[in-house]
Amino acid sequence: MTNNDTEKEQLSQIRDEIDAIDSEIQALISRRAECAQKVADIKTQGGKVEAVFYRPEREAQVLRAVKERNKSLISGDDMARLFREIMSVCLALEQPIKVAYLGPEGSYSHASVLKQFGSSVHPYAVSSIEEVFQSVEKNEANYGLVPVENSSEGIVKQTQNELISTPLKISGEVSLVIHHCLLSQADHIDDIKKIVAHPQALGQCENWLKNNMPTVQIEAVESNALAAQMAQKDASLGAIASEQAAQLYELKTLETHIEDRKDNTTKFWVLGAEETDPSGDDKTAMVIAMPNKAGALLSVLSSFAERDISMTRIISLPSSETKWDYLFFIDVIGHQKDEGLMAAIKEVQQKTSFFKLLGSFPVSPLS
Repeated sequence: MTNNDTEKEQLSQIRDEIDAIDSEIQALISRRAECAQKVADIKTQGGKVEAVFYRPEREAQVLRAVKERNKSLISGDDMARLFREIMSVCLALEQPIKVAYLGPEGSYSHASVLKQFGSSVHPYAVSSIEEVFQSVEKNEANYGLVPVENSSEGIVKQTQNELISTPLKISGEVSLVIHHCLLSQADHIDDIKKIVAHPQALGQCENWLKNNMPTVQIEAVESNALAAQMAQKDASLGAIASEQAAQLYELKTLETHIEDRKDNTTKFWVLGAEETDPSGDDKTAMVIAMPNKAGALLSVLSSFAERDISMTRIISLPSSETKWDYLFFIDVIGHQKDEGLMAAIKEVQQKTSFFKLLGSFPVSPLS
């Protein structure tokens, strides 16, 4: 037997083993799907129509366990993404999940919906952040996903403003590393007369644009995906958008990674009607306003510090109700049902002129 024959035999044996493993994996996924269907049957027995199928805390616990027990050649993050897809397919058997996001298709919000819910979700594109909130409030969508903050450009004010008045709760978070591309029907950047993009994207690429296209006209539009749609119809336009948008709208990618910061990341929140139970690793978000007196903010923050509750974010925004008054958005580690945080929240409510709990939600296991 020649070396070539030996190699063929070895490869054939390994491929037979892979085929057998694939068969086992498929059988186990089928069993998992059957269990998911049983869960749906139990939740809807007796004619119940408002059963909650998507449980963010349960999904977070499952994905954390996947990463913790992973000992394979596959990274923990990649293994979690595989299971995210399996869970997405199984959840779709229980209930098709419709998620509103700032569209159109191909936006970074769209990519975040798929990252958080998997590809079996039903993305529902709307034209503004306000419409995302309204779609969930009117039961046109099960959940909504909105951008909250970017590592380069800071907070998304429209989202923060909507959170003040909405009855919805934050039920999850997902972060997306943002890599911007310059897309166009044109063959070269010298042929582009105008750049179109979302205002945040323009800010994130400001230095690149100044250095590489200093004389080109710039126009802000509702979303980067909309910019890609516009560039598809007009060869004189260049759009700042994702590689996914380039494929979707059949545009040429003239430049990649044009963001000024290479760690450019946007955080999104999931919005729903239900409160989320503790997952074991959670955050809680709130918004407060205080009497205009010395030491008021320090007094509020001491309620958390005295109980060793860590803050992950505090930002201020001018109040739309009272001139020179400010609202403070605060995120802390822990769940509102945790004993220490529950006591801190009760104390903070007594110290503030306005308090609203925005929700407790799992720290995302998906990086």
